[in-house]
Amino acid sequence: AVASSAFSAVSAEFAAPVWNTPHKSGCFDEAMKDFRKVLELNPQFEDAALSLKQAILDKEEKQKRGY
Repeated sequence: AVASSAFSAVSAEFAAPVWNTPHKSGCFDEAMKDFRKVLELNPQFEDAALSLKQAILDKEEKQKRGY
């Protein structure tokens, strides 16, 4: 939960390197939670919206493949 705790210290605009790490490492639930938090802080942050959609798709794909 390192990424989640970072939000108090990092503005949503600059959080991309923090919240993108769980997604890239395959921790989709944690990443989706963090993307949603960023969108709560800044609903206009398009990168967070796109990354949330991609994390959902990646998680679904992983489940289809039985990983």
